[in-house]
Formats: sequence, structure tokens, C-alpha cells
Amino acid sequence: MGLPFGKIPIDVLREVIFKNLGVKRKEVVLGPSVGIDGAVIDAGDKSLIVSMDPITGALERIGWLAVNINANDVSTFGVEPAFFFSCILLPEKADKATVETICAQMDKAAKKLGMTIAGGHCEVTPGLAHPIVIGCAMGITEKGNYVTAGGARVGDKLILTKTAGIEGTAILASDKEQQLKKAVNTSLLKKAKQFFDQISVVKEAITAYKTGGVNAMHDPTEGGVAGGIHEIADASNLGFKIFKEKIPVSKETLEICKFFKIDPLQLISSGALLISAKPEFATKIIESLEQQQIRASIIGEFSKNLHERIIIEKDGRIRALPRPLSDHLWAALQR
Repeated sequence: MGLPFGKIPIDVLREVIFKNLGVKRKEVVLGPSVGIDGAVIDAGDKSLIVSMDPITGALERIGWLAVNINANDVSTFGVEPAFFFSCILLPEKADKATVETICAQMDKAAKKLGMTIAGGHCEVTPGLAHPIVIGCAMGITEKGNYVTAGGARVGDKLILTKTAGIEGTAILASDKEQQLKKAVNTSLLKKAKQFFDQISVVKEAITAYKTGGVNAMHDPTEGGVAGGIHEIADASNLGFKIFKEKIPVSKETLEICKFFKIDPLQLISSGALLISAKPEFATKIIESLEQQQIRASIIGEFSKNLHERIIIEKDGRIRALPRPLSDHLWAALQR
């Protein structure tokens, strides 16, 4: 049986990938782990935060997304991203203009975040249908001065910034525009395409970390908000209780998800940030974010029982929060 589109299932990570990691080095403080999107390498009195992600499901703004998505992962450690490396794989018959477009997008994104593009690789690859950009971002901090997605504690409040499904909404509005025009208002589609401008979480991650009381952060990429919550719980060995009515979902996302018959909570959500915070700091963190014009909501809390992973519906019904087998973006792109 073949693997689903998107992230490799957890059992394959544990049974295959995590068993083939070369030699152990003392400098690697945090290596490959379930639910954690970066590594920590100690170098003298500094810690280097490193993350890598490909952009495969989006055609528009691919270079811009590559920088921002990878920078997001570094910032969830509470560390400002500083360096970016890229591997650009181009389809046959790609021309100079394609390379220029991707590189110009990366340049613009890196400058906005104060990052340097320090190196990479670019080639034409047989068999590709469209470009793929694989990015690697790095940040430097004082030794031990960071948090990880595995730091959530029992009783922590779970905060979500912005809304669910941001990146997926932007991708579908752009790549499936002609199809959506049959049923979705043109002005709504225009607003949905502008969701790309919300993709960065660097400002909110650094703001939250500096405010204090943050135990863990994670950006919900593939698998959406639902997947992101499970990943923090996996990494922290905890359960959780989520209130569905507390999770903000934009009108644009709701309309597009309704058209494709997909779940907004299982749609790739880069641009949103999950923050696990000490209860006494939760309100202060939200106030700090709002001062930066960043919307934030408490959507639930973490619990001791690892197997209690529930979402409470508006009418009080309780059910298990689905763990996405594959991001719902892939299902929509195939229709």
C-alpha cells in the first residue's frame, strides 16, 4: 500500500527514518523528533536552530513561501531566523524567467525578515511537473535560550493566532480560481488570495516568547490546526481539550472548504501559530499580540491523560479530534 500525500506517517518516522540517522554527535541537543520541526545544535556558548521544509503544493509565490515557511519553524523556538539556504528543482523546459521569478520572491521575503540567503543549489530535474523549492532556515541564540514544541505542560492554555487554514485558503484561491469562480464570489476569492500576506508568524512568535510564560510553540502546517495540536501533544506526551467554537475560521476559508467538501481544521494553516502558555500568562500574551494587531484566541488546554484528545462541539457534544492522515489540501487539488 502506497503512502498518502504529504508528511510521512508517524509510524514510518519511528520505524524507518529515526533508525537511520548516522552517527551521534554531542553537539546535537535536539535531533529528529515527532511533532518538532527543527533541530538544535550547540556551538560553544550559542545554540543553532535549524529547520527544513519543501514547497510542493503551491505554484504561486513558491520562492516567497519557501523563505517564510522555513523562517516560521525557526521562530517557533522563540529565535529570530537569520540564514536561508535553498534547493530549487525545475521542470524540463523551465527558462531563465522562471529562475528569476523564484529568486526574486526569495530575495523579497528574506529582506523583509532580515535574513541572508547564504547558499543553495538550482537545477533542472527530469520528471517534474512544476518547480519544487526546498528551503533550510537557521537562527542563532544564547545557549539554551529557546523553547520547543515538546515543552507544553499540564494545564497550559492553548492559544491560536489569526485563523485556521490560512495557507490552504490562499493556495486554493490562486491555483483553483477558475474552478471556484463557478460557486464562490469573485471579491471573496480576491481576499482569499491575499491570505498569502499573512503567512509569516515570526512577529507573533518572537512577541509571545519575549512576553514570557511560553512553554511551547508550533506552526500548524500540513495537517492544519488539528494536526498541529496533535503534534504538540505528541511531542509533549499530553492530552488536550479543545473548544470548536473558540477556533476562528474566516468566511473565505469556510466558503472554499465548503466548495471542496474539506475540513478547515485539517487544511494547511501556515500563518497561524499555536502557543502553549502558563495559565497566568495567557491573557498577557494575547494583549501583547493584539498590540501588534495580531488576533489571538484561547482555544483549549492541555491535560495529563495522553489518550484524552477531544474537541467539544458548540452544542456540547464531545468527540475525538481527528488526526489528519493527509492534509485536505491534497484532496482539493486533485478535484
